[in-house]
Parts: sequence; C-alpha cells; structure tokens
Amino acid sequence: MALIFVYGTLKQGQPNHTVLLGGTHGSAAFRGRGHTAEPYPLVIAGEHNTPWLLHLPGQGHCVAGEIYTVDEQMLRFLDDFEGCPAMYQRTAVQVVVLEWEGEGGPRDSVQCFVYSTATYAPEWVHLPYHDSYDSEGPHGLRYNPRENR
Repeated sequence: MALIFVYGTLKQGQPNHTVLLGGTHGSAAFRGRGHTAEPYPLVIAGEHNTPWLLHLPGQGHCVAGEIYTVDEQMLRFLDDFEGCPAMYQRTAVQVVVLEWEGEGGPRDSVQCFVYSTATYAPEWVHLPYHDSYDSEGPHGLRYNPRENR
C-alpha cells in the first residue's frame, strides 16, 4: 500500500474523483486532508484547463489536497491515467496532515506520492499560482472532462 496526495481533479467533488471509487481500478481509501510541506506552483493550464503542480519546490504556495491509501493496482492505473511519466511524474513529497481518519493527528506529516510535472511550457511559471483547486472555482477556468474531448 502507498499514500498518494491528490490536489486537482481526483479530489472529492471534482470531475475525475470517480476513478478512485468502486474498486474497478484497484483500491483507494480516503485517509485525510493536508497540504504540501513545501510550496509548489499550482497552475491551471492547457486547452482543457488542467490543474498542474509544477515541480519547482520552494516556489508558489503550500498546496491543499487529500491523502489516500492505494494498492499497487490503483497506483499502476493512476500512473497510466496521469500520463506518467510523459505528462506528470510521480514523485514523493512531504504532506502536513490537517485532518486524519484513524491513527495520526493534525501535527503529523506523511510522505506521499504526488503527480507533478517537470515537463511544462516555460510560460506556465508566469500563470497565477493557486493554493487549492476546484474545477468550479472563482478562477473561471472550467476543466474540460475527458469524456467531453
């Protein structure tokens, strides 16, 4: 089992969350909420208004998201779903836990895998940085789900 940190369309209430449910692609269990221990630039970019965590630790904001425990089958599915390693790269980050189901507490931090990218258009570093993502957020950049493409 591995911990993953999701900050974009895989979060609860977001367009791609359903891929974590039902066991079709493996097992995923919600563990809690947190934010990256280090700041990262979270931008919304590309023709589908996709959230991207740029692999530039130390820049941007501490990014809010959700922590899940996933099995190996789900991890392999998510690698494929996220276009890893071409679009996103799965890397380890430290996540400050704000809310936890089960053992652990709000002052704990955990190491999680996250899908970030080091392969982005240079102009993306000049886009607005966000500390959290909501596909219906005030940024006005509505995500275009895969089924609509």
